[in-house]
Parts: sequence; structure tokens; C-alpha cells
Amino acid sequence: MKKTITSAGLLVLGAASLQAQRTAYAPAPGLSSTELAKPWSIAASVRGFYDDNYATQPSRAFGTKNPLKDDAYGFEISPSVAFNWTLPQTYLGLSYQYGYKWYDGRPGRDYDQMHQATAKLSHAFTERYKMDLSDTFVMAQEPELLAGNGVVTAPLRSNGDNIRNTANATFSADVTEHVGLVFGYTNSYYDYDQENPVGAFSPGYSALLDRMEHMGMLNLRWQVTEPTVALLGYQYGVVDFSSAEFLDPPFNTIRGSDRSSTSHYAYLGADHSFNPQLQGSLRVGAQFTDYDKFDNSNISPYVDGSINYRYNPESYALLGVRHARNPTDVAFVSNGTPTLDQETTTVYTSISHKIGGKLTASALAQVQFSEFEAGLADSESELFLLTGVNLSYEINKFLDAEVGYNYDRLDSDLPFRSYSRNRIYIGLRASY
Repeated sequence: MKKTITSAGLLVLGAASLQAQRTAYAPAPGLSSTELAKPWSIAASVRGFYDDNYATQPSRAFGTKNPLKDDAYGFEISPSVAFNWTLPQTYLGLSYQYGYKWYDGRPGRDYDQMHQATAKLSHAFTERYKMDLSDTFVMAQEPELLAGNGVVTAPLRSNGDNIRNTANATFSADVTEHVGLVFGYTNSYYDYDQENPVGAFSPGYSALLDRMEHMGMLNLRWQVTEPTVALLGYQYGVVDFSSAEFLDPPFNTIRGSDRSSTSHYAYLGADHSFNPQLQGSLRVGAQFTDYDKFDNSNISPYVDGSINYRYNPESYALLGVRHARNPTDVAFVSNGTPTLDQETTTVYTSISHKIGGKLTASALAQVQFSEFEAGLADSESELFLLTGVNLSYEINKFLDAEVGYNYDRLDSDLPFRSYSRNRIYIGLRASY
């Protein structure tokens, strides 16, 4: 094919433009001018913050003020390092970010630690054949950081050293001048630290969410015109829950691994470049899901679309939507069947605007509406909102001052889950 267009897809927004360790859908940001100037770069940020609900607890429980909901002031340090090697046919990128947050007066452990490491390799064998490999490892506590594909499957905070690792491989081949094939495989591994039940009748996050996800993909692409590519696609997904812990104590009849499922995705799509600054992508089809342990199946819509507008070299706007099934931390059992998963519609937007020579404003928002499948929570729903704004001022080419605000809100039909959370921060970021 003469030209292909990269879909915005489900990539995770890094922390540079907004709150450190803040994630949502976003396009790949590419390399900055600092990264292009040399094969390595280093950065570090120092922030003071206030968090009015660090434990993501509801304001009230059993009709009274919830004693578990608490606020705290604190500080955060976050150094990072990145290496980028660009050759005529090959790109290799390595990065690592560490985050340390200290909370004044928080009971128990008064600090959090975050680790995020990423490796990327892209190689063009010829003009017609290309391979892309990537791997991202995260150890964290916040819900949005542990969301591997952008959809937050567990909107409540989880203490401990929780792990997510996502590996991806894609091979693209132009069969003819106008027809191409794309093969892909994604593997995601989740391991939560909370193994003991949090209450007499409640399983821990390990029982609810420990799993390995596999997704194979095959797209047939057709270059309709120079700016437009049509495609026919298929994906096969496996959600393999791994925990042998029980989901229904004290009865102990259903294990975490019993919620495993397989899915077939069939869809049509298109990528279109309206102009060099404006690109769009859309996939529309159906998802067929089987839950073998419970002899249950489901057919639901599948949609993945986005539009990305880079209206000047240092400013962009993104809008996207995705509809699909995904795992959930809810597993209430009814008549021998737990809640199996949830059907989620996610709308996301992100904007970064260079106001002047030294001032940059950024904002993001992600809204996801989910409806639970089967079990005691069948047909109940949740609305989860994540928002953030950031203002950054360039003191010099190595140092920025920044201030920002994040607001999260969960409205759930289920008891003891709904909450709101406000976070503000101010700090400095140095890079070289």
C-alpha cells in the first residue's frame, strides 16, 4: 500500500502533560525536541498536593459519616529516564519512571511507590514489511494506572504492590500496492497484592482480578484512495482468571478462575487522513462472548473510534469512543452464578494547547458507563468520571513550573461504592 494511517486505538497517556501517574486514552505523543536532540533524556518532578479522598471511599456508610474516608496533604517526587535510538529502518525506545508519594497522617503505611518501565522496538524490513514490539510493566495502587487498555475495570484504589504487564507484537505486510495485512497479539498480566478477604463475606482483589488476557488480531486493509484505508478485521480474546480463591465465602463454591471467558470480534473499519493535521479512525462490529464454566454466552456491539487534530506543532486535540465488554471487580453471586463482566461505553477527550511562548494548558476527561452481566449485580450500572487540568509555565528550557487539579467521581447502583475525589497539586519539573 502507498500509505497507511496509525489508529489512535487504546494507547495510554503518559504523565508529562497532566498529573504524574494520571492515565487515560490518548494518541502516541512521539518524541519531544529534547529526545530528538540526543539518544537519552532525564527528568524529575517535585510536587506538593492535597487529596481529599485518597482511599476512594464513599462519604457515608450505613447512613452515617464513613470513618474510612479521609484526606491528606503530601509531597511527590518522580524521576524518569529514557533512551531513544533512531536508525534508518529501526527505532528502539526504553524508559523508566519512579514515583514516591508521602501522605501526612495516613494510617498504616504513609507512602506509595510506583514503577513504570516501557520498551519499544520498531523495524522496517523493507518498504512492505514492518514489525512493532512493545512491553509495559507497571507496579501501582491507583485505578487508572492499573487499567491496561484505558478502561478502568476496578475504580476503587487497591493498596499493595499490584502488577500489570502488557506486551504487544504487530506485523504489517503490504501484499500488493493496495492490499495489506496486519497481524497482532497482545498479552496482559494482572497480579493484585490483596489476597486475604477484606471482610467475612468479601473476596480480595486477587480473587476478583488476577488474570492473564490474550488478544489475537488480523486486519485486511485496502487502500481505497490516497488518504483512506478500509479494513475488515477479526480478533480473538481470552480472559483467563487465575485465582483459586473463592468468590462466595463462606459458602466456597465458586472460584475466581471460574469467571474466565473467550470472545470473538468481527468488525469493519476505516482510517482516513483529512489533512496532514487531522486523522480519524473507526471500527464497528460485534463481540461474541462465551463463559464456559456457566454455559452462558452474550452478543454485544463493538465500537472503537477516534479523531486526532494536531493543529500546530505543540498543540493537539483528541476525541474518541469505545464500546466493548471488559472484566470487573464486582462478582456478586446469585443462584450459583457470579457477576461475569461488564459492558462498557467509554468516551474520552484530551487537549494540549500552547497558549504562548512559555505557557501550556492541558486537559483530559474520560467517562465510562458500565452495565454488569449476570449474578446479583445483573443489569445494575455504574458511571465513572476522570478529569484533569494542568497549567505549565516554562521557566527555561530545562525547568517548568506547573499547577493542576484532578476530579474523579463514581456513581454506582451498588451499595458502598459511589465516591468523589478531588486532588490539587503544584510543583516543578526539570528535564534534560
